Amino acid sequence: MSLTLGMILIAVVTAISSSIIGLFLVLRKMSMLTDAISHTVLFGVVVGFLIVGDIQSPLVVMFAGLAGLLTSWLVEILVKSKKTSEDAATGVVFPLLFSLAIIIINAPGSFMKNAHIDNDAVFLGHIELAAIDGFSIGSLFIPTNLLLVLGVLIINIIFITVFFKELKIVSFDQALATVLGISPVIIHYLLMTLISVTAVTAFNMVGAVMVVSLMVGPGATALLISKDLKKTIFITALVATINVLIGYFLGDIWTVPMSGMISVVTLAVFLLVLAFNPKNGMISTVIKRNKLKTIYKVIVMLVHIENHEGEEDERLENALDTIVPMLNWTQSDFDKIFNIAIKNQYVYLDDNIIRLTETGKEFKYQYL
Repeated sequence: MSLTLGMILIAVVTAISSSIIGLFLVLRKMSMLTDAISHTVLFGVVVGFLIVGDIQSPLVVMFAGLAGLLTSWLVEILVKSKKTSEDAATGVVFPLLFSLAIIIINAPGSFMKNAHIDNDAVFLGHIELAAIDGFSIGSLFIPTNLLLVLGVLIINIIFITVFFKELKIVSFDQALATVLGISPVIIHYLLMTLISVTAVTAFNMVGAVMVVSLMVGPGATALLISKDLKKTIFITALVATINVLIGYFLGDIWTVPMSGMISVVTLAVFLLVLAFNPKNGMISTVIKRNKLKTIYKVIVMLVHIENHEGEEDERLENALDTIVPMLNWTQSDFDKIFNIAIKNQYVYLDDNIIRLTETGKEFKYQYL
């Protein structure tokens, strides 16, 4: 396996693993907590290194995971105090823990400087180097980090599969979950544990920026496309894969950091879907609204014509030459609506008088 292929596989697997578990935070409107955990795991890494003395130790990963749980717990305590909102509580907790980690790393005389942790790596990671370390089976080279992220992906898939019903109910209605005997607290902390573990494994390779974009972006994009949770999970994984592949190739062409480029592509894909999604995209919504406005004006004209048909004022109210001021429209608006009505055979002219056809009457009755 080449280093390039290994790097791409690591990025794709990390993206899928992060996005499918992050989707449930997006569903619960807790996306900001992803940002918090992706930063505060650094505090756990620092504390773990201070205690263990080996940055490669599995205990450091455990401490990083505990830092994620600590973040969630502190945020929950502040929210339950009813003195602050969840986003405000998150905005207080994660800068505190993250800043403590940065201070310890950069303190004068700190032996953390020998642990190969720097500010650039914290934010952007070093995904370009993720496939360097590994082992060979015959002629096949397998990156160690690929096995690591594959393991996390498998754990996340098993968790989502086993607790799918519980996750779905807790995400949409915690009161119903409690009535059905499902503990929202247990599900919450299981989810937070996996979020933390996923963030820890991704943190060293892709950095905090990409962890946040992967956990939030693909899920938010998928929710614009589908409301069926099972389909949304698959779409999330697909979008995450596409984002990574496009980001990798653009980053390679323009010689920019891969993690940053993937994050930019994630935002770009979200904005494109938000704008052009045929179901509820911004562009399609504007088109639908304009179409409804046109239909409304056609109906207004048809109702006006019918109300004055056969009346004494018919020649004034319904004549082609005098109807515009009666409708209180501009000439251009009337010409547009009249041409639509003629084209669809809703009206016809009889001695310069506009009259309804049966088709026009049927069309009007559909909306009245």
